[in-house]
Amino acid sequence: MLRIFIGYDHRQPLPFAVLSHSILSRSTQPVSITPLVLSQLPIKRSGLTPFTFSRFLVPWLCKFEGPALFLDVDILVQGDIAELFGHFDPAQAVMICRNTKKFEWASVMLFNCGHRDNRILTPEFVELGEGLHSINWTDRIGSLPDEWNHLVMYDEPKPAKLLHYTCGLPIYPETKPLGYAEEYAREAKAATSVASWQTLMGNSVHAKPVMERLKQLEEKKTPTQ
Repeated sequence: MLRIFIGYDHRQPLPFAVLSHSILSRSTQPVSITPLVLSQLPIKRSGLTPFTFSRFLVPWLCKFEGPALFLDVDILVQGDIAELFGHFDPAQAVMICRNTKKFEWASVMLFNCGHRDNRILTPEFVELGEGLHSINWTDRIGSLPDEWNHLVMYDEPKPAKLLHYTCGLPIYPETKPLGYAEEYAREAKAATSVASWQTLMGNSVHAKPVMERLKQLEEKKTPTQ
């Protein structure tokens, strides 16, 4: 089971659904997706987003065992997430894409939760620690391919397996022209779609009583002659 933690922002629940759908629809291996909801965690510290600091709790939440992935919520996965886990190196404490924008290094982190360096990432340390986004608690930092954290607007447009809308999702007038808006729109439509009732329930034991009930309601609406 591939363990994935996604930063959750109560101000914009849609991107969690979109990101989750983009992962689930492309993964060739079973995944476990956990939202990092600040009110459910043993820290209160936040920043620009509620998950600015809670991301560093992933090793602790995994009881300091095995690999686990953290993703910012403003992301669209276009590749098989199992491939990203395939880059896991047990010799490293954490693996990142070394973008030119160093402040985005912590937006995609593949943790080796069992690495001794990560044991410092307790709730107490995350609540007060400095320099976390520079990953200053370890020098065992591995590299992931750049295609697994393509920064929309900052990076030159090119095929990528993970699109990171770090300047804002392309659903606003300010950010829609920055690129990759059509990709996000398609995924959002798919993530919020639903098949018809007949497709889902037409062959179930509930179909007959539901249709009978509808008939009764229609008859009540029809005035008697």
